[in-house]
Amino acid sequence: MVIKGYAIISKNHGRVFMSILTNKLKEEYSAHIECLQQRTKQALSREKIEGVVFHSGQEIKAFLDDNTYPFRVNPHFKHWLPLIDVPNCWLIVNGEDKPTLIYYQPVDFWHKVLPLTESYWNKFFHIKVLTQASDVDKLLPYDKKDFAYIGSHIEVAKALGFEEINPEPLLNYFHYHRAYKTTYEQVCLRQSNTLAVKAHIAAKEAFLNGGTEYNIQNAYLSAIGYTTDETPYGNIVALNKNCSVLHYMALDKEPPQAHKSFLIDAGANFNGYAADITRTYSFKKDKFSDLISRMNQLMLNAVNGLKPGISYVDLHVATYKEIAQVLAEFHFINVSADTAVDSGIVSTFFPHGLGHHLGLQVHDMGGFMADERGTHINAPDNHPFLRTSRIIEAGQVFTIEPGLYFIDSLLQKLKDSTKGDQVNWQKVDEMRGFGGIRIEDNIIVHQSHNENMTRDLGLD
Repeated sequence: MVIKGYAIISKNHGRVFMSILTNKLKEEYSAHIECLQQRTKQALSREKIEGVVFHSGQEIKAFLDDNTYPFRVNPHFKHWLPLIDVPNCWLIVNGEDKPTLIYYQPVDFWHKVLPLTESYWNKFFHIKVLTQASDVDKLLPYDKKDFAYIGSHIEVAKALGFEEINPEPLLNYFHYHRAYKTTYEQVCLRQSNTLAVKAHIAAKEAFLNGGTEYNIQNAYLSAIGYTTDETPYGNIVALNKNCSVLHYMALDKEPPQAHKSFLIDAGANFNGYAADITRTYSFKKDKFSDLISRMNQLMLNAVNGLKPGISYVDLHVATYKEIAQVLAEFHFINVSADTAVDSGIVSTFFPHGLGHHLGLQVHDMGGFMADERGTHINAPDNHPFLRTSRIIEAGQVFTIEPGLYFIDSLLQKLKDSTKGDQVNWQKVDEMRGFGGIRIEDNIIVHQSHNENMTRDLGLD
C-alpha cells in the first residue's frame, strides 16, 4: 500500500519503511533549507539586520525545586533541523552562508547526554560542540548589535549582549511564511499523522473493551511508545459526560457505570511537527451514533470547502450554518436552522472555531495575518473563538474540527435567556449524558485538491 509518495508497510517491515522514510526526508531536506535561507535573507535585508541567532531554549526548574519542567524546544529552532530534545543549542543564520549549529553536548554523569549522530541534515550546517552552556559566548558572533536573538530566554540574551531581541517585524515575517509548508515539512506531517492514527486505533479498541480513561490513555501511548511528555499537547481522553469539557484532561481511573461515549483529541510528533486528530465514538448503535455519523459527514463537507482563495472565516460560517441544520434535523431546536443562526443559539452547541493552522506547533502561527508585515485580520464579533481568519492558499496545512456539545453551563445560560424557548429541552436532555462530539482531520491544501492525511491513513 502506498500513501502520497511513500509506503505504509506492516510492522514486520518497519526497518524497510523507516529506510524509505529517511530517504524521502533526505531528498526533500535540501530544498527545505534553501527555502528557509531565502526567507531569512529577504527578512534580514528588509530589516537591515546582519543575521539571526535561534536559541533552542533552556530547561526551566520548578519553583523551589531542583527538578525541571519538560523541555519544549523553540519552534523557530526546530524549523531548521529535527533537534527537539536538546536544550542550550544555538543556530546562527544570515541567509547566505552555511548556518552554524552550536550543539550542546556536556560531560555529565548525572543525566543522559544525547550525542550528535550522523544524519541527513548534518552536512547543511557548520557544527560546533559546546560542552559548557556558560561558554556559548565564545562561539557566538563577537559583535551582536547587528544580530537578532529569537528565543524565550530574554535575560540570557541581554546578558550575552543582544540588543535586537525577538524583533516583531522579523517574527511577523517568519510567522507569516511558516504557513506555507515545504515538501519536507509535508513528509514530516504525514508521518506524525501515521503515528497518531496508529495510536487512535489502539485507543478506540481500548474503549470498546470497556477501558477507563486512564486505560485508554495508556493504550494510546503504548501503541507508539510515547511518554506523556512526548505528545505535542496534553491528550483529551473523555468518557460520557466528560466529552462536554472541551479541554478535559482529568483521566479518571475508575470506570463509569456504563460506557456511552468516547471522545479523544490526541496527536503525535515527528521531527517536531505535530498531528492533531479527534474522534468521537458511541459504545452502542443508538441515536448518538447517528448524530456522530451526521457530524462526520458535516466535517467532510467542511474539508471539501477548504479551497485556495476563500477565507477560513467564510468556511467556518458555512459550517456553523450546517450545524444549525443538524440541530433542526435531530429536533434539538424548535425553530428553523436560519432562525437558530440569526439568534446565535448555535454557539451554545458549537462554541469554538472550525480549526487552525498546523505544523511546528499544534496551533501554528500566522493564522490572523494578512501579510508578512503582520497586518491583523480580526475574527467576526459573533465568532470570537476562531483560531484563524486568513485566506486559504496552497501549501497551507489546517485542522478541520467541527463540534456539537451538550455543555451544562452553556445550556443553562441559554435556558434562562429569552431564547430558551427555541430549544427542545427534552431532546437535549437525552443527550447530556453523552457529552458531545468533535471530529478532526489534518489537511494539506494543494492547488488542485485537498490531501486529507488522516483519512488517507485509514482512520474513519
